[in-house]
Amino acid sequence: MNRRELLRLVSMTGALLASPALEEQVDLERLEHAVTTGRLDLTAAVEYDRLNGHWWQVFSRSKSKQLALPVVRKQLGVLTTALQEPQATAVRRQLCAAAADLFQLCGEIFFDGDQYTEAAHCYALAAGAGKEAAAFDLWACAMTRHAFIGVYERRFDQAVPLLEGAATLARRGDPDLSTRHWVAAVQAQTHAGLGDLAACEQALAAAEEVVTLDGPVRTSGWLRFEGSRLAEERGACYVELGRPDRAEATLSDALYQDISPRRRGSVLTDLATIGVQRRDTHQVVTYGNAALDVARQTGSAGYVGRKLAVLRPQLAPFRADSHIRHLEQEIARLKTVPA
Repeated sequence: MNRRELLRLVSMTGALLASPALEEQVDLERLEHAVTTGRLDLTAAVEYDRLNGHWWQVFSRSKSKQLALPVVRKQLGVLTTALQEPQATAVRRQLCAAAADLFQLCGEIFFDGDQYTEAAHCYALAAGAGKEAAAFDLWACAMTRHAFIGVYERRFDQAVPLLEGAATLARRGDPDLSTRHWVAAVQAQTHAGLGDLAACEQALAAAEEVVTLDGPVRTSGWLRFEGSRLAEERGACYVELGRPDRAEATLSDALYQDISPRRRGSVLTDLATIGVQRRDTHQVVTYGNAALDVARQTGSAGYVGRKLAVLRPQLAPFRADSHIRHLEQEIARLKTVPA
């Protein structure tokens, strides 16, 4: 792979056109020399990490997350080739860290496409690479993403041991990063799913300590938990616990924040679920249809679509309402965008 090939990768998705120039972020000439000669030093290995950051931008800016998959797969191939060559210990660790980062991104793409088996495989590979790199925060985040699968499949008991392991790793990681706070936020969702209000609120309190971190909190790439999601996380937990009185105001406030379409779809689905809990069919239909629109526009059948699939059986008591029947039918028709 040479510099022209790297730039060809960049051109594979229009989302990159809105991002800063790649050459300003990554030393492409150093990467070209390293790849063509087979000689990687630590500085060149670090450039792979910077290039990964660029692919995360592709993912976050793409309307359909599947658009990022070709460049991610290609870059994984480059890293695999580099890892097959003899490398100094420090260089190998840096490459393993870059692989752990990129496997998490690949897993996110599959997860968003409702392909949980493939996502789980990517997260497991990411955890292994993070372990090889002795990168505890990367390792913990990979395990947390793996636990998400249990949360979204409503197999909360399966998520518990993964999150306990992630919490242990996070305590060995960088105290200036928000890893442990993100783990706590996911643990709160798990406790909510298991019906444990006290443990849920304790975990939420731990997650909210992210606001006490000194300096700017990492907001891109494999760790993006900086506190902006706290309202929707808390609201979602209270919905799961059947406490609409505590959930609605928090979720309504979240809708007025600058959040991604996927997050907006999740909040809208939670608000529709509150309508079910209050037997308010107008609220169910209004927010349910809005969430459906987000799922269709983004192809986010794995994230928003899964939440809508959980909502669907709860609509059964209201089938006498034609609008509810239509909503139920449209959720059933929602299709996954294959990766």
